[in-house]
Amino acid sequence: CVNHQLSIILQDNTTVKVTQVSTKDGPIESLVGEADSQVAIQKDLVLQTEDEDTEALLDTYIMAIGEAEAFSERMKRELVALESANVYALMETETVIEEVLEGLEIASICVEDFDEWLGIFNVKLRHMREDIQSIEWRNNKLELQSDSNVALIDELDKMLVLLHIPPEYEASLTGGSFDEGNMVKNIEACEWLTSAIKNLEASNLDPIYVKLRAVREKRAEFVLLKCTFVRRASEFLRNYFPSLIDFMLNDKGNFSQRGQLQRPDHADMRYKCRTYARLLQFIKNLDKSCLMPLRKSYCHSLNLLIRREAREFSSELRAGSKASKSSTPLFEGPANANQSISITDTTADAYCKMITVFIPLLVDESSFFAHFMCFDVAALAPSDESDNNNPVAVSEPPGSSAKPINSSAELGVLNQFLQELLDGIQEDFYAIVDWAFKLDPLSCISMHGITDRYLSGQKAEVAGYVHVLLDDLETRISILFSRFVDDACYQIEKYERNVRQIGVVPYIPRFSQLAAHMEQYINGSRDLVDQAYTKIVTIMFVTLEKIAQVEPKYVDIVLLENYAAFQHSLYDLANVVPTLAKYYHQASEAYEQACSRHINLVIYIHFEKLFQFARKIEELMYNMSPEEIPFQVGMSKVDFRKMLKSSLSGLDKTINAMYRKLQKNITAEELLPSLWDKCKKEFLDKYATFLKLISKIYPSETVISVNEMKDTLASL
Repeated sequence: CVNHQLSIILQDNTTVKVTQVSTKDGPIESLVGEADSQVAIQKDLVLQTEDEDTEALLDTYIMAIGEAEAFSERMKRELVALESANVYALMETETVIEEVLEGLEIASICVEDFDEWLGIFNVKLRHMREDIQSIEWRNNKLELQSDSNVALIDELDKMLVLLHIPPEYEASLTGGSFDEGNMVKNIEACEWLTSAIKNLEASNLDPIYVKLRAVREKRAEFVLLKCTFVRRASEFLRNYFPSLIDFMLNDKGNFSQRGQLQRPDHADMRYKCRTYARLLQFIKNLDKSCLMPLRKSYCHSLNLLIRREAREFSSELRAGSKASKSSTPLFEGPANANQSISITDTTADAYCKMITVFIPLLVDESSFFAHFMCFDVAALAPSDESDNNNPVAVSEPPGSSAKPINSSAELGVLNQFLQELLDGIQEDFYAIVDWAFKLDPLSCISMHGITDRYLSGQKAEVAGYVHVLLDDLETRISILFSRFVDDACYQIEKYERNVRQIGVVPYIPRFSQLAAHMEQYINGSRDLVDQAYTKIVTIMFVTLEKIAQVEPKYVDIVLLENYAAFQHSLYDLANVVPTLAKYYHQASEAYEQACSRHINLVIYIHFEKLFQFARKIEELMYNMSPEEIPFQVGMSKVDFRKMLKSSLSGLDKTINAMYRKLQKNITAEELLPSLWDKCKKEFLDKYATFLKLISKIYPSETVISVNEMKDTLASL
């Protein structure tokens, strides 16, 4: 019955439907069984039915389940029967199956057609994609080529600008004039050439352009253009500087003439030179080696002008100065209290005027030369003396360093050229110095002060040769003045004095006159004068000691009179001059010592017994008591009274004799009152000491008191 039910189900569900499938080539008919459309539903129904039949079948045979083998056999038979039924059912539905298979075949053919069409379409799409990619690649390449062409054109335009030589600049560089009116064009052409050469340097150019033939050829052309221009400019300037100086040399109005001093004026010359200052800067940047001959030409030409100006100025200074030669040397010849020294300051004024005019000029010329000739050194500050004659700052050309570089090598080269520029002018300064010294040796003091003041003011490095010149002048002046001082010292040392004549040696009052005049000449530093004072006064004191020793009897008199005269003559100067004050105090001490020795000598001469007796007492007191001394030989009271009577009897006459002794050998009467006062004071001090000593040894003896002795001295 199961097979029967399955057959019924298959028959009911095997209706065939014809459907149409539309394609690009047209509709295609296909047979599809209705059983296929209801396979899922029928599958569920068959399974449910089979389950129910299986359960009914199991219920029928549930009672015989214990016989396993019989049950197994039975189940096998039924399974065979079911399979037979199924095969039969399938055979009955063969036509349906064939229709289904035919429909599947048709569908497979359609699928193959679709696959073929899809393959064709894929090939066409791939070809289209390749074509699109090819078109895009060509388009991108065209765009890149277009951009590259635009960039290349821009680069070529820039390169052409670098390689192009403007005709007006080429004309100025190769054949233009260097007159003042054309210098603006020449400077513009120099600026362009400097910039063009710099732009074609390997460091400023793209490496890919460095080896280009056009670049190499243009670089060579620019170098040739540079050489041509530098040669022309250098030749012009080498001829221009001498011609400019020759024009000034031929004009006599530029130099001092008889009766008229002419201050050098280089303002016009510097103004004309300044026109070519920027040209020199460009020559330096283009070819620095060309500066050497230009610097030499400038130095040689200007040296001729400056030396002539200095020579004419110096000659007129000496000719126009009404200076008379000073008298005989101060420490030579016989003593003469009325001797005067005729000195004038016109010689020092002449030197001062020479220094005042030419030193600022030389400093300014040094500064102008250093800046004008493109030395990399710091320029000098303008001098107060030259006002508008100073060089005006020149703007730096492109590519040059505006910051000065004070290298030792550059300064060395500059100083060599400055020496060549100013060499020879020192002879005119030396001539003024020698002339002034010959007329008035003391003028060296003023000249030294003036030179020292200017020397301390020269701080700039570019004025090195001027500093050397001033240093040489100061040395020369110091040597000449030292010669004068040595000559004065020699005259003092060889001074021959009549030893029988007591009095002040002549060189002491002469020195005071000399010192007074030397102080008038001091102009600035006084080191030179102080050194002269030290040397002369030292020789004076040494010589005085030697002179005093010639006659031992008058040693102290000679010393005290001369030291007193030294103090008296230099009293005013010693109050304002520290060096003289030192020697003033030294003379004062020597005077006091000489006075003390001479006074003691006079006192001992007239009161010899008195003070010898006192000295003997002092000697005995070292070994015995005061009470024992009167019992010594010659020291008794009787001996004491005899000594006292012989010494103090006729006291008035003795004191008058002592005064006359002081007065006898003193030639300076003005010293006698002070010397007599010192003598009385010294005698009273000694007498008071004597009385104290006697009071210990002879307390009962009556002796003239100190007050009585003082009254006696006062009454005489």
